[in-house]
Amino acid sequence: MTIDRRNALRLTSLAAAGAGITGGLGGAARAEGRRPTSGRANKITLTGKRTAADLPDVLVPGTPYFVHYELRDADGNPVGTESAECTPVTVGPDGALVLASLVLVLGDGMITASTAFQRPLPALTEVLVAPRRWSHVFAVTGGTGTYDAAAGSVTIEHLSREDDVLTLDLD
Repeated sequence: MTIDRRNALRLTSLAAAGAGITGGLGGAARAEGRRPTSGRANKITLTGKRTAADLPDVLVPGTPYFVHYELRDADGNPVGTESAECTPVTVGPDGALVLASLVLVLGDGMITASTAFQRPLPALTEVLVAPRRWSHVFAVTGGTGTYDAAAGSVTIEHLSREDDVLTLDLD
């Protein structure tokens, strides 16, 4: 499925609007996502299933791509969405250095994060049968609702082309 920038913005807008509609589905995220007290870190683990992307077969420096995942809690309940806009800065035979902005829309608020990471090459060069696992860490830049003024990190482990695991480590 190919999504251009206008459709990506529409999906992001729909996801944000849908957060209010699906607020009841965010119960698990709400329960696990409460603000920590006395400086202890708050750890939340979610799984994602990619539902949209415009990831090209060949990454080109300066040409952004978009990915979107539906998020679930440990019990398999839907809790929100993960959307990222990524821009390759350099591309070489071993992968690409990518700048990325991330938005997690959960039933009780949003979390924003950003990073620069080394990404393995996608699509034509990926092994579809046994994909290489890889991960990267985002710095949390803020949030809304329960996550107002959030800080910490989001680690995303890509298990396959379609599945990932997010670990939110909030301060």
